[in-house]
Formats: sequence, structure tokens, C-alpha cells
Amino acid sequence: MTQIATGLHELRQQHPEWAPWLAVVQVVISELADAKWDAAVPSYPASQPMQVPLLADAKLSLPVNLLRPMLTHLIRAASNSGSPAMSTLSALVDREVDMLTLFPAALRQDHEALKKIAAASSVDAGAFEAIAALIPAPFLQACHRAWENSLAPGRTENYCPVCGSWPAFAEVRGIERSRYLRCGRCGAGWQAHGLSCPYCGMTDHKELLSLVPENSALNAVIDACKRCLGYLKTFTKLQGSKPANMLLDDLASVELDIAAAEQGYKRPQGAGYFLNVSVAENGARRAR
Repeated sequence: MTQIATGLHELRQQHPEWAPWLAVVQVVISELADAKWDAAVPSYPASQPMQVPLLADAKLSLPVNLLRPMLTHLIRAASNSGSPAMSTLSALVDREVDMLTLFPAALRQDHEALKKIAAASSVDAGAFEAIAALIPAPFLQACHRAWENSLAPGRTENYCPVCGSWPAFAEVRGIERSRYLRCGRCGAGWQAHGLSCPYCGMTDHKELLSLVPENSALNAVIDACKRCLGYLKTFTKLQGSKPANMLLDDLASVELDIAAAEQGYKRPQGAGYFLNVSVAENGARRAR
């Protein structure tokens, strides 16, 4: 059994009530290593300034039928969850969703655009946005695989250098205790410079605090900011998580998210850098 399969099995054992959502997550995980997504990665933007994510202003050309099958699989898994909100998504199975509108909106984490698509489709907006957030993951991880060795070191921005997302969590690694931020969408990791709030940049230690949940089996704390009320889960590890494990790592530590919310802290909505991407179909058929 692979590490990912083991992680899924353990989560099902520990949280049987999560089984419907884990079925949705498994659809995404099964797509992450598929080579068809590698062919969709655009050329590396060598002239991009260091502070600008590599996918900013990208003009993507994706093969016909690359995106729609994944959306269909996600919708079917979600609509079978038993959740009344998720069940509304079944209306999309036989409906022609405009993927050239949906995919860039999901890439940008554009809440308003996704809400409009949901309203036009007469489905629950929250359920639709939860599913839409997962659609770009295989493409984004393919971009990270292709560009990982070309990422510029020494950047100071706290959003992802590939896709502009806010970090899903931080890792304090090895005996050197180097701090890295991790993107939960593309799997990128980049070194953080000093202890500061990743959202508002606060560096005053009087405005920063760490919350340690009681009776937690995780080797982790919640780093929070009193000024913007943002928080970030921080794990102490010998090595960083593999990109393919990011979804499960984030989900397995949901108790930290709950603990942070109970104390009045939250993660900002949307991305740290708005990606002005456009998507066109190139007419090619994907390999089967």
C-alpha cells in the first residue's frame, strides 16, 4: 500500500463520517501523477519578476476533454455524499459547464466568479466552490514538477511562487529548524525569512502568538496574528511533505483549523496574488 493510500485508509478509520468527502479527495489524488497534465504545462516564463508567481498572466492552451471528465467524476462523488448541499451538484452531470470560464476562475480562487457560475447553474454555491477549488490541483502540481528546479531562491513574498496561493501550512524542518511555507494546491515549498504573519507581514513579537492545542497527537502549533486575526498551522518535521501528500496532510490536521476558529482566527479568502490567467482549448485530444 502506498503512503497516500495508507493515509486515506487511516483517515477513513479515524473519521468514518468523512468517507463521502474522502471519496471526492481520492478522485483528485488519482489524477495528480497522470502524465496527461504534464503536457498542459505552459513554457517556463523566464522573464517573470521574482515577486510575481510563475502562472501570473499565463495564456493556457488545454486539450479538449482534459478538464470535463475530472469535473464529472468530482461531481458524481460529491453528489453521492448524502449532503443536501452537495446533492444539488448532480444537476451539473448532464449540463454543459463552460470550462473555459470555470477553470480560470478556480485557478484564480475567484470567489465572486464561482458564485455567479453556481447561481447560473442553480446549485449550492458553497458546495460548488469546494469542488471547484480541487479542479486545478493536478494541473498546478504538474506545473510545480516542471518548474521546481527553476524556482528562484531568496524571495520574500509569502504567497506561492508558482500559483500565488496563501500557504496551507508551514514546516519547521530538521535540526536547523529552517521554516518553509507550503502551498496546498501545487505543492510548492519556499523558505520563510523570519517569524512573521504571512498575510499582513506583522513582525512585532507582541502581536504574534502560538497556540498549542490540548491533547493533540500532531507535532504542531497554530501561529496566529493579533492584528489581522490570520493563522497558519506549523508542523515540526525532519523532511518536508511530498506535494502529492499535501491534501491529506492539510485534511488530517483539521483539528488545528477548528481550534484556531474557536479562538477567533481565520485564513484569508482567495489567493495572495490574483492570477490573471486565460484558458483556451487547443483542439487536441488528450491521450487515453
